[in-house]
Amino acid sequence: MSRQGSGDDRVVRAGGVVQLKGDLVFQTVPAIWRGQRNLFEGGEAVTVDLSGVGRVDSSALALLLGWVRLARAAKSPLSFSHIPESLLTIARVTGVEELLRDPLG
Repeated sequence: MSRQGSGDDRVVRAGGVVQLKGDLVFQTVPAIWRGQRNLFEGGEAVTVDLSGVGRVDSSALALLLGWVRLARAAKSPLSFSHIPESLLTIARVTGVEELLRDPLG
């Protein structure tokens, strides 16, 4: 298990599972993005576990959609688990819910 992401413990990676913890909001997402840009190198399957996530805003959706884009470019299998209902609501309103449910569509 390794902790990644600007020296904090909001991102814990164990093999192909990346667990996010805490709030995914405007103040926290940029550091997570910077710390995880190489998440899909090597084409390994990645599951992002959101069970430890608290508050979310639209920046959380931007983070996950950025990872969808990177995973597609790397041809790396990606899935999301335990997506908070509040995040699904934002995705539904913006018309991108299907990208979270089936990222490689």
